Amino acid sequence: MKVLHYRHGARLSGVPQFGVEESLTLKRKLLLSLLAVVPAVFMPLAAAGKIIPERKHVVEENQPSYKYEVFAGFGYTSLNQVNNSRSGLMGADISLTRDWGKYFGITADGAYYKYAYKGGNPGTPSVDRVLFGPVVHADLYERVGVFAHALLGGAHTGGESMTPTISFAGGVGGGLEYRLSKHMAVRASGDYIASSFSLAGNSPNLGYSPHKHWNSSASAGIVYKF
Repeated sequence: MKVLHYRHGARLSGVPQFGVEESLTLKRKLLLSLLAVVPAVFMPLAAAGKIIPERKHVVEENQPSYKYEVFAGFGYTSLNQVNNSRSGLMGADISLTRDWGKYFGITADGAYYKYAYKGGNPGTPSVDRVLFGPVVHADLYERVGVFAHALLGGAHTGGESMTPTISFAGGVGGGLEYRLSKHMAVRASGDYIASSFSLAGNSPNLGYSPHKHWNSSASAGIVYKF
């Protein structure tokens, strides 16, 4: 039997080498194919990780959040606590709201009414009012929002020598807002406010005994959010 002798690194004499080389080539190709598959698998995951935060950031930018809003506009109130009154009063209404979160806030509202809606009121009555309370608000549809509040404070009736001069007052109300821009909106609202004043002169038997009266009021104006 013939024995083959070979040196390290030398080809075997009489043994074909193409089979070994072809096997090594296939292994290299298989290894390169596996290495190419790995980044192809992880690239979509990395891309998704980049897209999701950007999308969330865009949504947050489209829905700005403000802590304060100021309202100023026209105001109207009925005048049921004044004897023989036949007309409500017109004036101005201003409020400041501090928001906590998306739906809840605290409102401070001040109003002054001086001018008769129509002629016929005896004397020169006026009403000024300061109220505080919680407010809830939410978006109704696209640019339209709604709100409701409960208010407590005091009311003063001037020009009529009322007793008491200042009465405890409170009530409920609400309204609609239409957003014009990120900072500006228009608002219309209505309230039903109770106060307690005397009906002096209305009847000798009543004297200066305070009685509760309910007055409806309304306002319309501009809201600025910041």
